[in-house]
Amino acid sequence: MNHAPALSVRQGLVYVSTAAVAWGTGGAAGALLHGAGQLSPVAVSFWRFACGAALLLAVARSRPSWRAVLLVGPAMAVCQAAYFAAIAEAGVAVATMITMGATPLLVAAGGRVFLGEPLGRTGLGCAALAVAGLAMLTGGAQTVTPAGAGYSLLSAAAYSLVTLTTRRMPAEGVAVWGFAGGAACLLPIAAAGGLLPAGHTVTNVLLLGYLAAVPTALAYGLFFAGLRVVGGTTATVLSLLEPLVAAVIGVVLLGERMTAVQVGGAMTLLCALAWLARGELRDAPR
Repeated sequence: MNHAPALSVRQGLVYVSTAAVAWGTGGAAGALLHGAGQLSPVAVSFWRFACGAALLLAVARSRPSWRAVLLVGPAMAVCQAAYFAAIAEAGVAVATMITMGATPLLVAAGGRVFLGEPLGRTGLGCAALAVAGLAMLTGGAQTVTPAGAGYSLLSAAAYSLVTLTTRRMPAEGVAVWGFAGGAACLLPIAAAGGLLPAGHTVTNVLLLGYLAAVPTALAYGLFFAGLRVVGGTTATVLSLLEPLVAAVIGVVLLGERMTAVQVGGAMTLLCALAWLARGELRDAPR
């Protein structure tokens, strides 16, 4: 039997960072699909999961993983649904700030309690700096309703569960069967709000194809593979590249503008990510 060579820490960092960059393009693609196809956010998530699972299954067949279907899949579905609910209650900026800001802290705590991973001062310092940069990037503190905060924290908890659970699972098959389980959970909700897109069929197919291939199949496949060699806290902090990339896309392609505070937040976030990656490489076994 042939085994794939083990990833180095440097490769794992590249995998996770590439996944975060790909995720950053998914928001724009999903928003365009929502507008062009008149699909609800939950329906977009369903098609993203279902098509992503089909694509991964077609290019790399793997044996069914019931742990991924029954544990990772529902957690991914809860993460998506709670995040969209948070956006409806509190807006994109606040929902993103709370969800992605809380995730590294929850993963750090969960990794220490359940997996015995050490809480290094460098990792915690980078996480705090990254959260501060994220708060600046998303517009700073705003009024948050209890429901908005609750949904955001639920999304962060579900994402943290996915990160911690997959650290001890074989990378092969986690994405495809996790998507399958997530699609099954989202199907009833998506069907209730309208499952089929309307409007320009070619545009919808192209957008859905991109969403399934790049921010879903490719990104999650790389993320789960990178988690084999990169610490959970490091991976979730590196995932904060996602809102940074989304902000850049908004400026370059959608004509949005960034304030001086947001630019400062982006630079702070980049410094935190570089500091964290440097520390991870320094501590990696030679």
